[in-house]
Amino acid sequence: MLISAVLAFLVDQVSKIFVVFYLDLQTIGYVEVFPPFLNFSMAWNYGVNFGLFSSSDYAQRWILTGFAFVVCIGIVLWMRREPPGRLGQVSAGLLIGGALGNALDRVIYGAVADFLNMSCCGLDNPYAFNVADIAIFAGAIGLAFFSSPKNSA
Repeated sequence: MLISAVLAFLVDQVSKIFVVFYLDLQTIGYVEVFPPFLNFSMAWNYGVNFGLFSSSDYAQRWILTGFAFVVCIGIVLWMRREPPGRLGQVSAGLLIGGALGNALDRVIYGAVADFLNMSCCGLDNPYAFNVADIAIFAGAIGLAFFSSPKNSA
């Protein structure tokens, strides 16, 4: 769990530093990488998924950051109480690493740095996301399938 959490966190943070600051996406705003399948599109997300409950309110920033920490603590306690197999542990780590990556963004920038934009097959996706979001989603799906000791590898 610890290794997958640290890896998810580091890959998320390094990707954000590279794209947002090194490529200067925060100024440029949009870079075609492999159109239309993958583009970098800068978005500062003050809310939760897809910008829901978006507000630049100072209190909301800290409420969402605190919620991320509570979720992480809850997952750690759950994994200690009912330890799953390896895939369940990896899934928990992905979720924790992603949540902490987005929480760090909120602490440092006041919002989550989203930059990945993917479209396909004539459908134009207006939303951006980041590596932490992928880790959270994969971790949650993995926990749904692999959190039981008898269903884990």
